[in-house]
Amino acid sequence: MADAKVIPFDDDRSRSGGAPRAARRRSGAGPAVGTAALSALPGQLDAAPVHEAVQGGGEGVQDEVRRGSWDRRIAGGLAFLRRRVTGEYEVDEFGYDKELTDQVLMSMLRPMYEKYFRVEVRGIENIPSDGGALIVANHSGTLPLDGLMLQVAVHDNHPAGRHLRLLAADLVFVLPVVNELARKAGHTLACAEDAERLLRQGEVVGVMPEGFKGIGKPFGERYKLQRFGRGGFVSTALRAGVPIVPCSIVGAEEIYPMIGNAKTLARVLGVPYFPITPTFPWLGPLGAVPLPTKWTIQFGEPIPTEGYPVEAAEDPMLMFNLTDQVREQIQHTLYKLLVQRRSVFF
Repeated sequence: MADAKVIPFDDDRSRSGGAPRAARRRSGAGPAVGTAALSALPGQLDAAPVHEAVQGGGEGVQDEVRRGSWDRRIAGGLAFLRRRVTGEYEVDEFGYDKELTDQVLMSMLRPMYEKYFRVEVRGIENIPSDGGALIVANHSGTLPLDGLMLQVAVHDNHPAGRHLRLLAADLVFVLPVVNELARKAGHTLACAEDAERLLRQGEVVGVMPEGFKGIGKPFGERYKLQRFGRGGFVSTALRAGVPIVPCSIVGAEEIYPMIGNAKTLARVLGVPYFPITPTFPWLGPLGAVPLPTKWTIQFGEPIPTEGYPVEAAEDPMLMFNLTDQVREQIQHTLYKLLVQRRSVFF
């Protein structure tokens, strides 16, 4: 990693992150008791017969089933804690902890995803069921919540239960606590070697080529894509021979309307920008609460790359054309979703 070459996704090497949910995959126990919660437990009974027993039995049967479900949840939780304490869990070479992500981190993000932003997902079938794929999305929102919501969208909605591995900016991996959580959640530094290795291993990788230029743009430029850099993500996809899946996210632009940027303070703190919004810093910590906008995440038609020769990854004109094609597809879908949107909040 120390010698990894950073992909020039943009000039500052930045990277931060509905549809019917019948296929949603719940890996961690949820807050409610029922078939959804039961399906998350190890050694469980089949959810359908349990549901029938609860519905068809008397009050005593229902109480017994509920007690059994709580017993299994407690046992599963204790087993999880034991594995964490004893170190009997696995992480990959990048630090990704699948069990912790499925059972804890996704469960923490899911209420914001489902109840607060009420994310609607479209085109999830455009993400392959197996093999590598590179998801390229627009980036916005002042804070990178869009990347986290994108990760939950793939995790909970894909029929094959795929996990999204996000390529993140250098800044993420120098922040205390954030660094460790990002690694555990499967994020990795946006460098060519790591990205290509993940794709060749059959992972779904996510990248947001706008970087800080996108996430830190003023509110007046919302939903106007910034420059996508020099096509580093296209070169990586060509080398790995994986499809590029354009992704458009509507709703994130309005969570923190950025009306100003305290550049001097940003330089002092060593961050790309210091946002000023209608609520921050005027309301203190309360101003850091995002507005409850309604989100839509749409995955577009995949752009194949396997038909190109090996040397295509070094062809600057091809990379420029493919980069422009991806950017135009995302921008066109953003405009289309904005026209269809009834309200920012509903």
